[in-house]
Amino acid sequence: MPIAFAAMTVTSDDPFLAAARGRRSSHTPVWFMRQAGRSLPEYKAIRGEGSILHAIKNPELSAEITLQPVKRYGVDAAVLYSDIVVPAHAIGFGIDVAPGTGPVASEPFRCAADLQRVRVFEPTTDTPYVIETVRILTAELDVPLLAFAGAPFTVASYLIEGRPSRTYEHTKALMHTDEATWHELMSRLADHAIASIASQLDAGASAFQLFDSWAGALSRRDYERFAQLHSARVFAELAASHPDVVGIHYGIGCDHILEPMYAAGAGVIGLDWRTRIADARARLGADTVVQGNLDPSLVLAGWSVAEQGCAEVLADNAGHPAHIFNLGHGVQPSTDPGVLEQIVQYVHEHTAR
Repeated sequence: MPIAFAAMTVTSDDPFLAAARGRRSSHTPVWFMRQAGRSLPEYKAIRGEGSILHAIKNPELSAEITLQPVKRYGVDAAVLYSDIVVPAHAIGFGIDVAPGTGPVASEPFRCAADLQRVRVFEPTTDTPYVIETVRILTAELDVPLLAFAGAPFTVASYLIEGRPSRTYEHTKALMHTDEATWHELMSRLADHAIASIASQLDAGASAFQLFDSWAGALSRRDYERFAQLHSARVFAELAASHPDVVGIHYGIGCDHILEPMYAAGAGVIGLDWRTRIADARARLGADTVVQGNLDPSLVLAGWSVAEQGCAEVLADNAGHPAHIFNLGHGVQPSTDPGVLEQIVQYVHEHTAR
């Protein structure tokens, strides 16, 4: 039986939620993708060995890992400690996260017969530990908690390739040789994303991010034909069931598909470091809410370089209230946590209103 928690109240004038809706607040909010773990010594001290999926199944441990960067950095949002393959793992597809490698499947998805391995995902029975983690965090946090899931294309690429890929050869082969099977798989993975995010929102999360990390591997034509409609359904169904919740859409190397990604229906578009904020708004609309987009490699170069990068991102945004500061990709394991602390302080101080 889940423990009942008294949730902390995060108001609509919270800096993160205000910026996500394009409204001005006390300062530009900051959070970091992959802020929960990887570079923090306190994370390494409690994480344990083996797959991240083992740690995710421990609600108390997952909650503490989620809280660590909020306590250390003073970021304006927490992001759930989890992984985009959690639903696929939970239904028994046979995928794990290998330390140092990423998601791996010993028997990848390759044909229509494999659809029987992608059953309906039911969060209350398949991932009650995720729901419990969110409940714990909702009681502890005084900043918004971000739910998240993997977009259908990115999750599909892991299931089909069986491991991280540079070429996506098996994924693209299935798309172009058996389109019916491809779209059925994508539809099921969209269902997974919708159910997973909805369960996190119902448990107390305040916003969500859909990670289509590898959508940039597709041409614009293929993205529009094979991926966009499935991500669009995720945003549409969550908007219908949770109309007051803002969604973020993020991918890396996606400048060439920026318009169709934004058209999928997110309230916020995440940018990597390749796309200038001013250029994105010129293409998508002057009031577009953007998230990003400091190059994470600049953080590795030390504070003086990162400081200049922060100044350039803020100048690029030009004081627009519809901005959530983030890196253009996730925190790298070798990142100095002290530099991330300085980034949060710098952005808060230089955008105070």
